Amino acid sequence: MGALGTHRSVSSDGSFKSEGPTRPMRTRRRFRIVKVLLAIVVLFAVAVGLLFLLTPSAGQATALVREQARDRHIAYPGPPVPAYFAQALIATEDHRFYSDPGVDPLAMGRVVISWIIGREDQGGSTIDQQLAKNLYTGGHSGFTEDLEQLAMAVKLNQTYSRPQILRMYAEVAYYGHGYYGLDAASCGYFGRPPDRLTLVQAAMLAGVVNAPSYDDPLVYPRQARNRLVHVIGRMAAVGYLTPAQETAALNAPLGLSAVRGCA
Repeated sequence: MGALGTHRSVSSDGSFKSEGPTRPMRTRRRFRIVKVLLAIVVLFAVAVGLLFLLTPSAGQATALVREQARDRHIAYPGPPVPAYFAQALIATEDHRFYSDPGVDPLAMGRVVISWIIGREDQGGSTIDQQLAKNLYTGGHSGFTEDLEQLAMAVKLNQTYSRPQILRMYAEVAYYGHGYYGLDAASCGYFGRPPDRLTLVQAAMLAGVVNAPSYDDPLVYPRQARNRLVHVIGRMAAVGYLTPAQETAALNAPLGLSAVRGCA
């Protein structure tokens, strides 16, 4: 007698051979997989609910930005975010900024897959998550910190408009060379306020926040140039620049100022 759930047939030499699981067994196996996936979804939903209950209110964000500005002796509120800077930041850091719910499910899925196969991928952090990291977890990353950043990113997205998120982000970001805040960085690197930045200058500042010590144009000009080329390319890739504008930006002078600070 064959094993339960398998089908046996007679071969050409008269012996029996197994042809694998029958359809009922395969159906039961699929059903178990579906149940496991549903359990994972339910657990995830419960975990998200607990995170929302245990994490702070996003309404504290403006107060936290003000506190950081005071501690770093920079003006608050800072200047409005220039269009070029916003476009460069969004193109490079979070191109679905205007449509995602504070987290990017597609990018997060890619990161999870990278973790599973053992390959590093840092592309899952949205602008909202980066702001949450700076405001609520002291710039630190880790399992619990990342979970808190996820919850706070969604809360920030639900509480503030997109321009408000960009303005807070620009206010607390570190731009290298000791410059915190867009106004200090713009005056420090280029000797001009943010509303007078050229396209290439705004793109450099938007690019440097990813690795401010490594991409500092005053200390590591070659790395900063490579990062700038990447940012300009991303702006063209998502439609902010035409091919002609991309070429012009890549050939434009950066215009670093010999005098630190705005007149």
